[in-house]
This record gives sequence, structure tokens and C-alpha cells, in this order.
Amino acid sequence: MSVVHAVVPAPFGPVAVGVADGAVTDVRFPHADGSAATAGLGPRVDPGDDPVLAEAVRQLTGYLAGARREFDLPLRYRGSAFRQRVWEGLRSVPYGTTTTYGALATAVGLDPRTAARAVGAANGANHLPIVVPCHRVIGADGTLTGFSGGLDRKRVLLALEARVATGTGTLF
Repeated sequence: MSVVHAVVPAPFGPVAVGVADGAVTDVRFPHADGSAATAGLGPRVDPGDDPVLAEAVRQLTGYLAGARREFDLPLRYRGSAFRQRVWEGLRSVPYGTTTTYGALATAVGLDPRTAARAVGAANGANHLPIVVPCHRVIGADGTLTGFSGGLDRKRVLLALEARVATGTGTLF
């Protein structure tokens, strides 16, 4: 599998997107120092050199501009069947809304009393954030909770979606 990547500007720094063999393999938030997280993503190429990469860049750019609410991209998950089940569940959380770990567990057919933590761990292992919207999951008490991209980025993504979905205001 030969991965190539491009970098998409975002309000919180450059987002790297990797593609291999006709599918998106990675979406990465920037490092703490603001640099693009591209290690292991292969060479940076002109998005026009790969049709899936070009479409991923187009869709991510549209999302970040508030012009796109859903992604329609071929994705390559890396994870157990359980994690993939959770990630598919994330894709059904509507734009501009949030859910909880327990509600997500229920939505994918699991008992929230025993699976909420495992769902949270799967959520944290998502290597396709934004496209697979793990930022839409909050704590049962309504607070923002752990996010691999950092709570500030989670807040920015939720605020973007709230503005677009309602025309005003933010969720947080």
C-alpha cells in the first residue's frame, strides 16, 4: 500500500489527508507546534495527481468552509470489527448534533452500561476524524470530553457545525 498525502488549511492548523489504493486512510490534526502531521503518509503530492485525494481535499475544504455537511469518500479503516462498528455508528450522527458514548453504544446495538467505555476507546482510536465525526460525541453530563485532536479543536468543529446548522450560535 503506497500512501500519498495532501494538506488542507483549517482554522486550527493544517489537516493532513492520506490516500492509498483508492481510499482515504488518514485524516490528521496538526501537531501542537502547528506543523502538519505527515509522518508515514508518504510523499506530499498535488491533489490532482490522485482522484480520491483530490475529492478528499475538495470535501474537507468544503466542510471546513461550512459548505458541506456529509462526506462521500471511500474509506479504509484500520481496526478491529468492534472499532469499525463504532466508526460506522459515528457516521450516522447527524451534522450539527452531538451524542454520548452510551447513546452511541445503544445505536450500534450494544449495552451502554457495559460498552460505553469501549465505545469511547474506539472513538479515540479513529484515524479518520472529521470525516468519521468522533468530535460529535460528548460526555453523558453534556460536557466536552477527550478528543484525540484536543478539546479546542473539538470545540471549533462543533461551533462550525452549529453555526452552519442553525445559522447562528454555537453548541459550546
